Amino acid sequence: MSLPVPRIIAPKRHMDARGWFSESFNDRRLAEIGISCHFVQDNQSKSKNAGTLRGLHFQCPPAAQAKLVSVISGRVLDVAVDLRRGSPTFGKYVVTELSAESGRQHYIPVGFAHGFLTLVDNVEVMYKVSNYYAPAHDSGIRWDDPDIAVPWPRTSAENIISDKDRGLPLLKDLTSPFTYEGHPLEPLQVTELG
Repeated sequence: MSLPVPRIIAPKRHMDARGWFSESFNDRRLAEIGISCHFVQDNQSKSKNAGTLRGLHFQCPPAAQAKLVSVISGRVLDVAVDLRRGSPTFGKYVVTELSAESGRQHYIPVGFAHGFLTLVDNVEVMYKVSNYYAPAHDSGIRWDDPDIAVPWPRTSAENIISDKDRGLPLLKDLTSPFTYEGHPLEPLQVTELG
């Protein structure tokens, strides 16, 4: 069973005069810390402008996805929202800054919506997913839902948002396909991978 709550993963960087080297993905090391997903697809996005907001997205069962999110250029504010029915933290979120400079990754398990806001120009985000993209199961909730109240640092008018994301439903209108399994959302913890 994979870890059911979001975590920050910090792969070790081996530094020398030339720069650094890091294992950005190691299935065995992730399994040792409770992340036993079988990732099947890598996705990459490039956002040209600061203020590009993508999300809040998820896929419904049977195509639900866990994600391992990395920033390979730039910085983002990365968010995960608990969508598990019956969870004492339903509709609550965790937020973290990810950057190419830090190399940290955000693990987001099944049952959480995901989104990010670019904080600088020319941002590239790479994320592994545990299920293939399935358009029929693609879903999401609004980034500016007042019941969630993510503290985005920019206003809606300042953000660059797709028409699709502008049309996503509010949380109160969602019948969540996810169920709570006994692990409430908790403050993000950093797990070092060595």
